[in-house]
Amino acid sequence: MPSSTLNTIAVLGSGHGGLAAAVDLTARGFDVHLHARRDDRVAQLRNANGIKGRGIQTGNYQIAKITNNIAEAVSGVDLIMLVVPSVAHEYYAQGLAPLLDGTKPVFLNPGHTGGGLHFTHELRRHGYKGPIKTCETVTLTYISRLESDADVSIYSYTTNLGFSAFPGKYKNDLFDQVKTLYPELIKASSVLETGLSNINAIFHPPGMILNMGWIQRTDGDFYFYKEGITEGVGRATKAIDDERLLIAEALEIPAKPFLDIFFDAGLTTEAARLSGSISEACEQSEPNALLRSPNSLDHRYVHEDVGFGLVPFAALGQLGNVKTPTIDAFIQMANVATGNDYRRDGLTLERMGLHEMSIDRVHQFIENG
Repeated sequence: MPSSTLNTIAVLGSGHGGLAAAVDLTARGFDVHLHARRDDRVAQLRNANGIKGRGIQTGNYQIAKITNNIAEAVSGVDLIMLVVPSVAHEYYAQGLAPLLDGTKPVFLNPGHTGGGLHFTHELRRHGYKGPIKTCETVTLTYISRLESDADVSIYSYTTNLGFSAFPGKYKNDLFDQVKTLYPELIKASSVLETGLSNINAIFHPPGMILNMGWIQRTDGDFYFYKEGITEGVGRATKAIDDERLLIAEALEIPAKPFLDIFFDAGLTTEAARLSGSISEACEQSEPNALLRSPNSLDHRYVHEDVGFGLVPFAALGQLGNVKTPTIDAFIQMANVATGNDYRRDGLTLERMGLHEMSIDRVHQFIENG
C-alpha cells in the first residue's frame, strides 16, 4: 500500500523500465502519472486500454494518467522518477527546469554513472536556480523487458540495490522515503560509489564489441548473457573491472568486484560467484537467461554504456591519476565500430560538474552540492 509520504509518482519514461514501474506501482496501490515523449507512444498506450503485466505483477493495469506533457505529468505528485537511459537526462532536465521548486525529490531509476550529477548540471545550465534533491540507484529496480507496445514482463526486482543522493546530505531522508517503494535498496556512501558500481558499463561494452560480428550476422539471434559472455569476453570484462577497482581505490570510494555486485543483485548463483568466472556467472544468471541480444550496435548497450559508462569511468580515472588501457581500448573500438565519438559526446567531468576539481573538492561537492 502507498506510504503516508509517497502516494502519487510521476514515472518519466515509457520503455521497459518505465512500463515496469508503472505496472508494479499501480498494482501496489500508488497513483502513477506516466510520461512518454512522443505523441504516437502516448496514443499506443492509451489505445491499449491498460498495460499488461507479466511475471511479478500479472494482469491488465489502468494507469492513472498517461501524457506527453511534462508539466501535467509532475503536477500534484510526491516523487518524480526518471526511468530513462542516461542519454535522456538532458532532455528531462531541460523540461523540468522551469517546473521544479525544490519540494519534489527527483529519483533517477537508474542513475548509472554520474546520472544525478549530470542531471543537476543540466538543470543549472537550463536556468534552474533553486534547491535540488536527487537520488539514484546503481541500476534499474527491475529485471524487465517489453513484449509489445503495452505489454511488459517483470522477471524480478533487483536485490541489494545500491542507493545514494546528490547532494549527499539528503541521503538518509531520501533513502527512508524511496525505500517504502523498493525495500531491497541498500544505502551507499555516495553517488560516486553507486556510479562506480555500474555493472552495465562493465560487461555490456565487451559483450557488444567482441560479439559484433555475431550480432550483425544473426540480427542478435542469441542469448546475450547466457551465450554471448564467453570465457574470453568474461576475461575482457574482468580487465575493465580491475581498472574500475583501481579508480575507486584512488578516489577513496568503497567498491566491490563485479561478481559480488552481480551476485548481491540476485543475478547469479553463489557457486558461480565463488568460481571467479564472469562467464560462468552470466551463464548461471537465471533472471537474464532468456534475454536475447540487441540486433545491432545502435543500442543503449553501446551508446549509453560506453558514452555514459566507460567514458565517465575513464574521466574519474584521470582525476585519480589511474591509467585505464582496457577501458580506453573499448571506448576507441566502439568509436570505430559505430562511427561515433563517445569521448566527445559522452559524460565528461565537465558534464558532471566536476571539471578542474581536486579529489578533496569533489568529495565536498558530492556531499554539499
